[in-house]
Amino acid sequence: MDIKSTTPFSGLFRSSPFKPVQEHMRTVFSCICFIPPLMDALYRQDRDQMDEFGHKIIELETEADTIKQTFRLNMPYTLLLPVDREDLLSLMSDQDRMADITEDIAKTLLFRNMEVPDSLKDILDELLEGTMEISVAAKDIVEQLDELLQVGFRGREQKKVSEMIAGVRRSEHNIDDILFRTKKTLFENEKGLDPVSVMFWYQLIDLLGSISDQAENVADRLLLFISK
Repeated sequence: MDIKSTTPFSGLFRSSPFKPVQEHMRTVFSCICFIPPLMDALYRQDRDQMDEFGHKIIELETEADTIKQTFRLNMPYTLLLPVDREDLLSLMSDQDRMADITEDIAKTLLFRNMEVPDSLKDILDELLEGTMEISVAAKDIVEQLDELLQVGFRGREQKKVSEMIAGVRRSEHNIDDILFRTKKTLFENEKGLDPVSVMFWYQLIDLLGSISDQAENVADRLLLFISK
């Protein structure tokens, strides 16, 4: 799929080395934003909407991959960067993994007929809310890269981003607690469920938790930027 952007990558690099990374993160975030409606369609057993949202996730993940590959191929070795080149590439890889995990969730729900156990609905809603909050926070930090560049990764903006990173870490710790309670709820009710479905539910829960892990990895990668 062609990248839906009117700005050539060469132009992005001239304006800021972070523009392609931010464009990529916006696409990744757009991908993640389809998880709640996909899950809502699952709750309602609306297979048509599940197919629509699931394939939109796959489409956006492909777009994110294209941005990542184009970024790697067009990033000049001679470009003077305010951060280590490999760190910048690793940041995009961390972001891209968030989209990969989202696609794994979509494909699982597209390829297997699943039903949400009533006992899981409330705690799943809590997990989804936490997943979206930490994804928004990771995206917001990446959006601050231009401001950090302008002030040389120092001063008030550095303090602001450091606090945002600390917030992501607190959110990830909170999501770990939600994950524990989600799995505990599933364990307590699994005897009344199809064993294969139980296996897939544990997998889906872990995948949702992995998005938060990757969001924290993005935050930690940005901490390296402001610590050097």
